[in-house]
Amino acid sequence: MNLLVVHAHPEPRSFTAALKDTTVATAGAAGHVVAVSDLYAEGFDPVGGRGDFTTVADPERFHYQSEQALAAAENGFAPEILREQRRLAAADLLVLHFPIWWGAPPAILKGWFDRVLAFGFAYRDGTRFESGLLAGKTAVCALTTGGTPKRFSEGDAYGPIEKVLWPVQRLALEYLGMKVLDPFVAYAAPRVDDGARAAMLAAWAQRLSDIVAAA
Repeated sequence: MNLLVVHAHPEPRSFTAALKDTTVATAGAAGHVVAVSDLYAEGFDPVGGRGDFTTVADPERFHYQSEQALAAAENGFAPEILREQRRLAAADLLVLHFPIWWGAPPAILKGWFDRVLAFGFAYRDGTRFESGLLAGKTAVCALTTGGTPKRFSEGDAYGPIEKVLWPVQRLALEYLGMKVLDPFVAYAAPRVDDGARAAMLAAWAQRLSDIVAAA
């Protein structure tokens, strides 16, 4: 199996990074091929614009989808985007590692969606959900929160994590045709002790092992 790990945290000693390292070690030990897009470490630019393209559909008015469509047709994506698209195209399983900041993933991950999951490459008119261009791929989010499970429960401060992740899981990944697995959530990672964090990493390693074994 080919995995693409997209990691969105600036601190290499963070617990999010520990989850990412666990993914790489667990999948690698099982003989799977793992590519890692470490967005902060690689200096990924989250801001879309004309620099995304070597082609030009309309020099007078910038319309992102039109520029993406032409780039997809004429191999006109900038090298950074093309690199990420090739990684994703080769992947059977996409693993997203990120923290929840202000109720959402970091902006750098949203920018990865905007720039990499381009019109003509990841979707086009009439292809969505079951007919999406990325059907056949599986995705899972393995993330961290500062809030406790209670905070992310129905009727409490933040609501269920499924609602928080709806834009990522439903409106992006499932929209493109991917099968999206239930997320793995390391709740309150900064607030628990080392033993609890070690148990979280072990639980994620087992969950990932089960995912790749079932594929």
